[in-house]
Amino acid sequence: MAEPVLVMEHVRKSMRRQEVIKDFTLQAEAGRVIALLGGNGAGKSTILRMIAGILHPDAGEIRVGGLRWKDGRLRYAERVGYMPDDYRFPGGLTAMETMTFWAKLRGLPKSRAAEALAEVGLSDTGTKPVASFSKGMRQRVLFAQALLARPPLVLLDEPTNGLDPFWMESFIRLVREAAERGQTVLFSTHQLEIAEAAADRIVFLRDGVAMFDSSAGQNGADGPETLREAFARMYGIPLRR
Repeated sequence: MAEPVLVMEHVRKSMRRQEVIKDFTLQAEAGRVIALLGGNGAGKSTILRMIAGILHPDAGEIRVGGLRWKDGRLRYAERVGYMPDDYRFPGGLTAMETMTFWAKLRGLPKSRAAEALAEVGLSDTGTKPVASFSKGMRQRVLFAQALLARPPLVLLDEPTNGLDPFWMESFIRLVREAAERGQTVLFSTHQLEIAEAAADRIVFLRDGVAMFDSSAGQNGADGPETLREAFARMYGIPLRR
């Protein structure tokens, strides 16, 4: 039986002498869309950065396609597309120039750069520098970059921040299309509605701990919990009926 695209086993991470990820375990199969849902400081970005190889766990193991970061950094990086939660674009470069640069780093033709921009509706931005784009437009450039090489694993950190309602729907469509191609998408969000609409599995995080996993059939005191019931319980907020 083939190993899942992503395996995280008992991962721990401390920052500034505080443990921010506590014994986190996750497996993700090909063609799945998984949402990491939680508030600020829950550990979502730290998990994604560790998978991307930007941070390294203090304990535990992370494998992508059976490969660890230390087994071969370039081969590992080729398997991952990563969209950070924030990025400072170089001044003066257009969307096409930026995407062409990223395509060359991946050994891809300029035509693929143009195709990726078209997928996120940014083909006609002309000579306007990306640095001058709105937050939502910059998010779309970063999203296109993560999908550029069609990697087996796509990591998206708060990808819907700054998007208008139309591009919220387009985001959902694009991640579902990626899953249909056999890619695995793992994205972070603090919005329950986006997680429910885009993902087929949701993992609730709080203070670096996975509190609820929608794939695990977890129960509350009165029987099986819905996602909204679990969310309300975790954060101590009244549930709207």
